[in-house]
Amino acid sequence: MNSGAPLSGNTPGAVVDGQPSTAPSGTCTVTPITTDADFAHHTSTLPPSCLAVIYFHAPWAEPCKQMSTILSTLASTYPETDPPRIAFLSLDAEEVSEVSEQYDVTQVPLVVLQKDGKVVDSVTGTDASKVRYVVEKHGGAPSAGNASKAGLPPAQKVTKPAPSQSLDEKPEESTNGAAGGGLAKYAPDSKDPATAPEYSSGEMNGSSKDELNSRLGELVKAAPVMLFMKGTPSAPQCGFSRQTVSVLRDRGIRYGFFNILADDEVRQGLKEFSDWPTFPQVYVSGELVGGLDILKEEFENDPDFLQEYMVAKGKLGGPAGAERQAQPA
Repeated sequence: MNSGAPLSGNTPGAVVDGQPSTAPSGTCTVTPITTDADFAHHTSTLPPSCLAVIYFHAPWAEPCKQMSTILSTLASTYPETDPPRIAFLSLDAEEVSEVSEQYDVTQVPLVVLQKDGKVVDSVTGTDASKVRYVVEKHGGAPSAGNASKAGLPPAQKVTKPAPSQSLDEKPEESTNGAAGGGLAKYAPDSKDPATAPEYSSGEMNGSSKDELNSRLGELVKAAPVMLFMKGTPSAPQCGFSRQTVSVLRDRGIRYGFFNILADDEVRQGLKEFSDWPTFPQVYVSGELVGGLDILKEEFENDPDFLQEYMVAKGKLGGPAGAERQAQPA
């Protein structure tokens, strides 16, 4: 991962041992947001012209420590103004799950730039030069200090491609936009092979809502205990999914699983199907139990919960065999 020049603990606004150091007086800092309501309050009070730099992180993700340092340093190069010109907000993606779902957070670190309630850009990973570039692009260059002297690498340079052929010019005969203006002017004809399913306003990925609900009804019954999670049991993509796998494993439960990140139709459809907006989701005999918190409560209230689905007493649980797993379409 490219994080640019290293930042020392004496860098203004840097994060030292997980805690932000004191930024120069009169400069911006990264504001931690701990609840969904807190986020709604902060964003609703920002003027339309203010750029909100929204940073999603997770305490267990090592790259997030690097990005926290980068953003704290970048924030310290912008002066505090009234009304604010730019605001930096930091959110634990797992603690503010509703906001994470709203912004479709599937990996961290993620930096989302928003102005007047609309997302204008986003960056994943820890490329400091790219983060600096998008922030300066939408929020203007910092004036409280020299970002390069603060330890940040130069903003990423973006070179525009040479102007393409005029739309009025007739392109040379070609196949699949390989020449004569490229894909921008390509239109398929009857000789071209079909490369993707057709879409219409009344369809979702080639299937009607009834067909989708029928598929979801089958998926939730694919195994006696079904876990719909982000990632797989061996490689969870969020902390809640990882904890749910641990709970089922420690209790010796055999379960089927479905990686919702591999099938967006299932991911979005299951929220409405189950009237449950977040993941992971656990089903038993086709009936929704709930998410991680409810699963924990069920085991606390009834130590024999899901006992009939245990592998064997004293043994760790885990995913069922391949024939019991639900697969993306």
